[in-house]
Amino acid sequence: MLRRFPLRFAHCLIAALVGFCWLAGSARAQEEELADDHRVEAARAKMYDALDREVSALERQANVLKTIVKLVRPTVVHIEAKKIEASSLQVAGKQTEEAGSGVIVKFDGQDYVLTNRHVITSADIKKIVIRLADGREIHPTRKWDNQDTDVAVMSVQAPNLIPARLGNSDTLEIGDFVLAVGSPFGLSHSITFGIVSATGRWDLNLGEGVKYQHFIQTDAAINPGNSGGPLINLRGEVIGMNTAIASSSGGNEGIGFSIPINLAISIARQLIEHNAVTKGFLGVQLDGGYGSPKAINVGLRRFPGARIKDVTVDSPASVARLQPGDIIVSYGGTKVDNDSHLVNLVNVTEVGRDVPLIVYRDNKALRVTIKVGAQPSNLPTVPRRPDANPSKY
Repeated sequence: MLRRFPLRFAHCLIAALVGFCWLAGSARAQEEELADDHRVEAARAKMYDALDREVSALERQANVLKTIVKLVRPTVVHIEAKKIEASSLQVAGKQTEEAGSGVIVKFDGQDYVLTNRHVITSADIKKIVIRLADGREIHPTRKWDNQDTDVAVMSVQAPNLIPARLGNSDTLEIGDFVLAVGSPFGLSHSITFGIVSATGRWDLNLGEGVKYQHFIQTDAAINPGNSGGPLINLRGEVIGMNTAIASSSGGNEGIGFSIPINLAISIARQLIEHNAVTKGFLGVQLDGGYGSPKAINVGLRRFPGARIKDVTVDSPASVARLQPGDIIVSYGGTKVDNDSHLVNLVNVTEVGRDVPLIVYRDNKALRVTIKVGAQPSNLPTVPRRPDANPSKY
């Protein structure tokens, strides 16, 4: 016999079935959501693992920089020099303090500190304090300087000094990575990182009679107090001495200048050994009326060079068989802009060095090698044409 369920009971049964289905669906949704969370977490974990592998590779490269810093820091010093400046109000003058940097170098078994002239000029050696990386303070026993290049060197005596390893600045190329070390704003042994932006910069208006220039340009941050500190390559070798910046604000704007270490060391050695610097000499008289218009007429458009008007008898130029009318377009691998540029290049060349030239003669380019001689006294100078105005620190 069939029985009918009450209608209310049927409604309850349906509601229960709907509720059960909802609960089952909700559980499945939670399971799916949890599975999605696991998948997201697993995906993120894989990304972190991949990132870790990539960073590990970068960290291995970054360890190169850390090793360089450990090698270089003990060779860099902080310099404070108390100077006497002449004053119309005080007969004795007023005392000012200059802060800069330097790097320890060794010549013939003797320790020296290489720095910029403008850091220590006018300061008595007893008023110059050299602070080493380990905190010791020493005074120089003697100092030498050269105004034309802004190079200075001081002899020092102290136990356990660590000299820097010197590199070859002639091999530098634009794009090489470099580190600058020094005491910007008195913050000693600060490290900055950048690249070589240009080489062979000259015609910079540095003031104080810095006539002869062949600067390395870098975007490694250089600020007041960095002067005299080293510019370092990725082998931990000193390849420059930080000297100046181009700035409208007085601070770093990414345009810094360093003296090539080959030039700085050449000047320092001459000062130590002879107490003077001998400039290079070719023995040519240059044509002051030669310029871009005449260069274009003979087929030279981009680099006009310097035209020889006359050659001195028995001079390096005569031995190299240079002739009147020759146009020197390249000197030691550097393109020659004009006669002032050539004079600058020759003056910063070490005497006795063999320098390759490219000479334009009779519409042909010739390669010539010349041995640079010592410049006689009382030679006329060629004025520079400053078209940049970097501040000097």
